Amino acid sequence: MFPRLNFDSGIGRGQRKRTLLAALLLLCFAQGLLRAQGNAAASLPSAATTPTVTLDEALSRARSNEPGFAAAAAASRVSNIDRSIARGALLPTVTYHNQFIYTQPADGVTGSSNASASSPAVSSTPRFIANNAVHEYTSQGVVTETIGLQQIAAVSRADAAAAVASAELEIARRGLVSAVVGLFYGSLAADRKLVVAQRASQEASSFTMLTEQREAAREAAHADVVKAQLQQQQRERDVADAVLQVQKTRLELAVLLFPDPRSPFTLSASAIAAPLASQSDVETAAARANPELQSALSSLRLSNLDVTSARAAYLPELGVSFAYGIDAAQFATRGNDGVRNLGYSATATLDIPVWDWLATQHKVKQAEILHDAAKITLTATQRRLIAQLDETYAEASVARDQLQSLEMSAETAKESLRLTRLRYTAGEASVLEVVDAQNSLTGAELAREDGRLRYWAALAALQMLTGTI
Repeated sequence: MFPRLNFDSGIGRGQRKRTLLAALLLLCFAQGLLRAQGNAAASLPSAATTPTVTLDEALSRARSNEPGFAAAAAASRVSNIDRSIARGALLPTVTYHNQFIYTQPADGVTGSSNASASSPAVSSTPRFIANNAVHEYTSQGVVTETIGLQQIAAVSRADAAAAVASAELEIARRGLVSAVVGLFYGSLAADRKLVVAQRASQEASSFTMLTEQREAAREAAHADVVKAQLQQQQRERDVADAVLQVQKTRLELAVLLFPDPRSPFTLSASAIAAPLASQSDVETAAARANPELQSALSSLRLSNLDVTSARAAYLPELGVSFAYGIDAAQFATRGNDGVRNLGYSATATLDIPVWDWLATQHKVKQAEILHDAAKITLTATQRRLIAQLDETYAEASVARDQLQSLEMSAETAKESLRLTRLRYTAGEASVLEVVDAQNSLTGAELAREDGRLRYWAALAALQMLTGTI
């Protein structure tokens, strides 16, 4: 509420008009300010609709959305089912077999059974001698079992294949983690670099105003103003580039995290990086939990089982079958002649391989060739793991040692800029010295952010090699 204006007779007409006009202007200004604040509050996204994403949450979201990881997970689940199928093949199979066979009767036979109450029925003779009767009914429960080295080796092979698929799933998971970690910390670094660019732009703008003031006071030449303006224009372009980089990194990360990559979100990470473990601990953990090494070992075991399975074709194979039920001309437990139709039969078959035109020998040779390649792959994986451990640990160690130096350089450059501006204000330094100090501070701050990103990336690579992330 605004104060009520009291226009008494002691105030002149002109003064009353000026007072009234001022009150109207104040009222319009207040209404405009309230409207602008309401529009600004409506345009800003609320904190409840903008999620804060940590690294762990980003990894969880990416595992749900990335198709490559989903395919590796599906392959692992399928291999586990294959292992169950291979184990089930060692057990007997049970089938309830039902069949009806009709065969044309032989010449001179009616094809039907003439039965009376006093005489048993006589079955007709079928034309095909392989069949038992014109009408034949089969209803039997059949249990079948095949025993051989190939079936036993198939179970071990399925176990090894499942281990390979599990290791490949872990490799896919760590590849996804590597991508998410790189994008996550890259986006954080882009945000920090944008802050650096905005500070540098504000510093350049402030220095431009200083040069203009000194020029107006005839304490500096117009060339100083031109140099400061050029610096300010470059810093404004740097801000635009930094904003573009922030947008690009956030979109690339959002593709893995959200159904709509344009969804707003904020990133949250600890300002203090995790400490670096000792090299001996890193090597021990990597040798125990490295998925590439586990995949190579499982692949070698799988190739050994392939050789065993191929050689098993040289050995005999025993098949056993047991059937219980009826196989008669009547679908009944007893026939017309009173004979019981229910019965059982058992069959044992021993197949001994004799000659297959060297097909088994060639299959064994193929398996041995693949086995030799798997051994080479294993040794190469071991060498590569050793090299990766040393390289990554050295990278993380150097990046950690340089972080403190980069922080000191940024603080020193900041103090140097402050002192140089004071000297320039006092007329003891040139504009080039101030511009050089500004560039030094901006470069030191950008180098500090690059150093943080370098250490984060190297530390994450070590954690992936050791299986701690």
